[in-house]
Amino acid sequence: MRAQLSPLRKQQTMIKLSQLCRTFMLGDQAVHALNNINLNISPGDYISVMGPSGSGKSTLLNVLGLLDVPDSGHYLLQGTDTTLLSETERARYRREHIGFVFQSYHLVPRLTARENIELPLVLAGIAPHDRQKKVAAILAQLGLTERAGHLPNQLSGGQRQRVAIGRAIVMQPRLLLADEPTGNLDTQSGLDVVAILEQLNQQGITLLVVTHDNALGQRARRRIRMVDGRIVADELAGIIASEADSHA
Repeated sequence: MRAQLSPLRKQQTMIKLSQLCRTFMLGDQAVHALNNINLNISPGDYISVMGPSGSGKSTLLNVLGLLDVPDSGHYLLQGTDTTLLSETERARYRREHIGFVFQSYHLVPRLTARENIELPLVLAGIAPHDRQKKVAAILAQLGLTERAGHLPNQLSGGQRQRVAIGRAIVMQPRLLLADEPTGNLDTQSGLDVVAILEQLNQQGITLLVVTHDNALGQRARRRIRMVDGRIVADELAGIIASEADSHA
């Protein structure tokens, strides 16, 4: 069955997770990375996800980004149950509607900054002239125009992360997922990257940041804490509620 994607403007809730579970086997032991997760995310939300190592943060991010599939439960994205998408549809939807920023950048070493940002447009079959215009605008927006022809190993960590952000947003995604985006950066470069991410959120992109950095996590308007695969706190405007209370 082919799922039909619903327009965002018709949805009051961008993301709805219902009783979502994801279990991995570690030897003969079952590890419940996601244990009955219920979560609603609205368009334009700015959310941080915090918790100890092994709490399920990255697994949640991978499921939200359609990089992983839950064992049970439902993940509705813009009104569509993503469990009905084929792998080809999932890949296309990731490319066209979801941006990713990782701690380790994940840039292609042999491609320049310009070519790394351009890559999603190439994969999407965008015409060369249109690609050049889009990439030039992104380079200017991120202060990278003078570094456009440099390879990743010729860039600083902060510049590499800005290239990664450029690649993540060049397709104008509705959802931006960042996994420890400042983890490999010095303090000033980290602040610069956070400022860029927050500006993108102010422009309407829904932003979800997974982080161990409490200072970064506290900047988000909504703060979620996970322990042992469960959401144990969901804080908005200084009010902390249980998972059941927040998403009933």
